[in-house]
Amino acid sequence: MSRHPEVLWAQRSDKVYLTVALPDARDINVKCDPQGLFTFSALGVQGERFDLSLALYGPIVPEGCKTKVGLRNIICSIQKEQKGWWKRILKSEEKPAPYLKVDWNKWCDEDEEESRCKL
Repeated sequence: MSRHPEVLWAQRSDKVYLTVALPDARDINVKCDPQGLFTFSALGVQGERFDLSLALYGPIVPEGCKTKVGLRNIICSIQKEQKGWWKRILKSEEKPAPYLKVDWNKWCDEDEEESRCKL
């Protein structure tokens, strides 16, 4: 049986950032589909399987998706197909799952992006 890791998200006009909190993960697999489907799978420290599939709000550029693996988490930078602010992270208007949360450390408002939001 697979489990969902905690995922933090933030956005800029051109990118979405997803931080998957999974310390010491192995066999990490990330896929980005042009229609906005983001899939993630990995093994946890005790061999437990973690899977995640998110239908993002808008289309993305698969070649513009970058993944950085750290000791505590996996950071995914996803390029939006069109520059602009999404009104939510997921295509669905339903309340997001409890494992999907806003990353307030990376959060930036539209009107502040140029002046103070750099990653």
